[in-house]
Amino acid sequence: MRTVALGFLPSHRDPFNENWAVAMRDRCIKAMAGMPEVELVVPSPELTLGGLVRDDADAERVIELFCDRDIEGLLIGTMTFGDEISCAEVASRLGVPTLLFGTKEGPFTEDGNRLSDSFCGTLSVASALRRRGLSSRFLDILFPEEALFQDGIQDFARTCAGVNGFLQARVGMVGTRPERFETCAFSEVPLIEQFDQRVVQMSMADLFAQAAAVDPKDPDVLRILDEMKSGLYQVCMDAESLLKSAKLEVVLLRWAEEKELSCMAVQCWSAMQNVYGISSCLCMGRLTAQGMMTACEVDVLGALTMLLQYETALNATVPHFIDWTIQHQEHENQFYAWHCGNAPLCLAGNPDQVKIGTHSILDRVSDPSTCQGVGEFQVAPGPVTLNRLIEEDGDFRLLITNGSIVEEDAIRRGSWSWVEVPDLKLLYRTLIEEGFIHHASMIHGDLSNSLEDLCDYLGIEAVLV
Repeated sequence: MRTVALGFLPSHRDPFNENWAVAMRDRCIKAMAGMPEVELVVPSPELTLGGLVRDDADAERVIELFCDRDIEGLLIGTMTFGDEISCAEVASRLGVPTLLFGTKEGPFTEDGNRLSDSFCGTLSVASALRRRGLSSRFLDILFPEEALFQDGIQDFARTCAGVNGFLQARVGMVGTRPERFETCAFSEVPLIEQFDQRVVQMSMADLFAQAAAVDPKDPDVLRILDEMKSGLYQVCMDAESLLKSAKLEVVLLRWAEEKELSCMAVQCWSAMQNVYGISSCLCMGRLTAQGMMTACEVDVLGALTMLLQYETALNATVPHFIDWTIQHQEHENQFYAWHCGNAPLCLAGNPDQVKIGTHSILDRVSDPSTCQGVGEFQVAPGPVTLNRLIEEDGDFRLLITNGSIVEEDAIRRGSWSWVEVPDLKLLYRTLIEEGFIHHASMIHGDLSNSLEDLCDYLGIEAVLV
């Protein structure tokens, strides 16, 4: 799991109680010190008086500190009333996602005065941010020991990771989309204009030529073969197809490293079978497991959906790129999250039931010997987040919904799971009416709050179900 560098700006305004402000700052730092997701950057008492930020001079010192440490997100906390100008200056100059919170009021002083007045001052800070057109989110007025503080900071860290990983992403586009799959069409220009992203192409001819030229004794090829023959899985591929899959993985991984790719989308049929002689699903799942999110059928926006999930999950788990296939025959709120055999093998509920074999659909229309290279298994049960990024006329929308994988005692083809959602009819109607396609990405855990905030920072419309 990666950590996220967050800059903490403890804001104070004279003449409110400085001792209270310092104590609240220390309590916030203590609460965040135990968060494995967070690398906290905060001004020390040597940098600013009491480690607080109260004026323009403090703001300049803190900006330099935060820039030197390459923070990915800014936490503004009003320890007392707070100083709106210094807070807004730091947020404006840094240009990173910003989370604002206020601290609860302490007891009145003996002479009847307020200690903090954060409840009032947080409004001033929020208005200063908005006046400058800065996108920020508000957590709450709370003490740092409260569960909401812990959860909110962790969600924010995931949001910052997602934003940072998505902006300026380089997407590998391998081949062209299947001719009848207009659904996977996309436009590069909005990606460039809104997110400063780049699409990097490779032709299938170049891919196959490079794969054919890889030495069978290449150490990376031998490593991949050893991993696939480790004994954990049922390998039902012939030696030649297994070697082709390993060589394909080597070429794509080295290309991704050379071009500094963030994710990729691959033409997985039918040139892959008709020319190269295997299915690429197994290879693609292995690439995803190694942190190179890889989508099927040259679905570039699908690959970017996977990237959003993976970065927001702090690289702690990987997604499964799925089709919404069928509604359960008996349970009205369950659907079959399936694809041909592209799920990372690490997602298997029972590794000893993983079968590495032949494509269950393409072997009906092609020579089965050219369709080997899929990983078939049931994905592990548990809560999941499902997402899909789409674009229409330069406007981006992200589906955000949740469900839970329900384990079934069965052996089926492809990589699959039954997912139960609260209201499948509503979800399906939303897919239809909002223009979402038959591809989605599913990842274990609940990332909804972080992804909703991410949409706000990136200018994406969040479609919540």
